[in-house]
Amino acid sequence: MDGVAELVDRVVAGEPRAIGRMISWVEDGSPRLPEAMALVAARPGRAHVVGVTGPPGVGKSTMTSALVSAWRTRGDRVGVIAVDPSSPFSGGALLGDRIRMHEHATDPGVFIRSMASRGHLGGLAATTPQAVRILAAAGFDIVIVETVGVGQSEVDVAASADTTLVLLAPGMGDGIQAAKAGILEVGDVLCVNKADREGAQASAREVRQMLELSERGPQDWQPVVVTSVASRGEIDEVLAALDAHREFAQTTGVDRVRRHRRAVDEVTAVTLAQIERRLATIDAAFVADLADQVASGDLDPFTAADRLRAHLGIDADGAMPG
Repeated sequence: MDGVAELVDRVVAGEPRAIGRMISWVEDGSPRLPEAMALVAARPGRAHVVGVTGPPGVGKSTMTSALVSAWRTRGDRVGVIAVDPSSPFSGGALLGDRIRMHEHATDPGVFIRSMASRGHLGGLAATTPQAVRILAAAGFDIVIVETVGVGQSEVDVAASADTTLVLLAPGMGDGIQAAKAGILEVGDVLCVNKADREGAQASAREVRQMLELSERGPQDWQPVVVTSVASRGEIDEVLAALDAHREFAQTTGVDRVRRHRRAVDEVTAVTLAQIERRLATIDAAFVADLADQVASGDLDPFTAADRLRAHLGIDADGAMPG
């Protein structure tokens, strides 16, 4: 078995098998992961992270494939994290996105990995940020994070991306209204895909009208609404808008702000995962006894939580022993 340092060296060299193996460590919660990620942190890379999100059926995988082709034409190395719904049987990803992007499978400048959401809300796997770090360390210029199609709750992608692309389809009507308070508000670029269908321009106008109601300062980025036919590779407007947002973010420092926010979310997620692992080691009878006391009214849930926290060895301020 490779040593941790050797594996990290292979990741930085861009070896697909090494990259895949380290992402598996992330997904499995390997005990070797902390040491590996400490070494990865020292070689952060400079990848631009693009989130692709939107309701089911809008063509996210087709758009992702088209973007990969366009960026490869420019000479960029592209990594893709496609977050799939979890299998109800194995807990693993269904791999649908990787199958649909088979045309890039033999391109050494492209790495595609499906990750299971494993019930995590917000459209992303809880382990996605670490996978993004690994791809950045591997020297990819652009990392695409494509989310599962769960609609309005897919707002987590904005916290994991430097630029967020929200896809919609023509004639969504009530679907656009439902998304208004969620994914429409996190998009830097909003695209009505499948624009060869009737109603595309009307849908684009409707989205622009909704965005006009949002409160943004004159110095803020003003979201761009474009149309595309990703299935035919007609994504020039999308590329131009993504490029414009990247330049804006780099010029104004928005990219640094977003990466700081992403780091905060990542630290929080790792901490919660550590607590969950501790919870999994507790005797089920202890938890069952607390639950019985709460159900019977002999104990309130806050006191029960205090006792469970004390049993875990976490003090009142949330600190855990080493």
